[in-house]
Amino acid sequence: MCGTPARCVAPLAALFEMLKGQCDGISIADATAIAVCDNRRIARHRVSADSARRGKTSMGWFYGFKLHAIINSRGELIRLRLTAGNVDDRKPMPDLCQGLFGQLFADKGYLAQWLTETLDRQNLQLITPFKKNMKPAPRTGFEKAILRRRSLIETVFDELKNLCQIKHTRHRSFFNFVVNLMAGIVAYCLSDNKPTLNLTRVNTLVKA
Repeated sequence: MCGTPARCVAPLAALFEMLKGQCDGISIADATAIAVCDNRRIARHRVSADSARRGKTSMGWFYGFKLHAIINSRGELIRLRLTAGNVDDRKPMPDLCQGLFGQLFADKGYLAQWLTETLDRQNLQLITPFKKNMKPAPRTGFEKAILRRRSLIETVFDELKNLCQIKHTRHRSFFNFVVNLMAGIVAYCLSDNKPTLNLTRVNTLVKA
């Protein structure tokens, strides 16, 4: 466990802290699954057996971890947390959101009275779509427009997985997995062509 991959984790984490974006008042949160093996090989998987867990997303069951992320309006990663695959998306939010301000946009999976109240005490307004059995609350045109474009974070996840290759199932050790993950995240932070919300265009559409 004291080999080269283990020694790389701390420097890569420090480099991410230097390169990550800053909160600009408009943040988007979501989590994505990172499978460590095919579901048919769960019983034989040993590399991450002590920490990986079975979880479920809209795409089905997986075995591995979840990467919880918050981005700003410029598509920059500003907060990250890796958890086991069975962790509720809402659980890491209070800690992840420490120091953030303004509005946090997320999907229906983040709806919870306790989370809304906790973030409100941290001066952060949680904004999500409403469920069918909920009484709608007033939303400004700007808030509705950002909610429609919260899929921006899915584009970020797509680039992390397909361009920066943070996800594959051929790791020989847990530290190798973490180093590959952090290296991909750093590569994304260094990218010059991140997807953005383009708030100028959003404001133009709202006013129109």
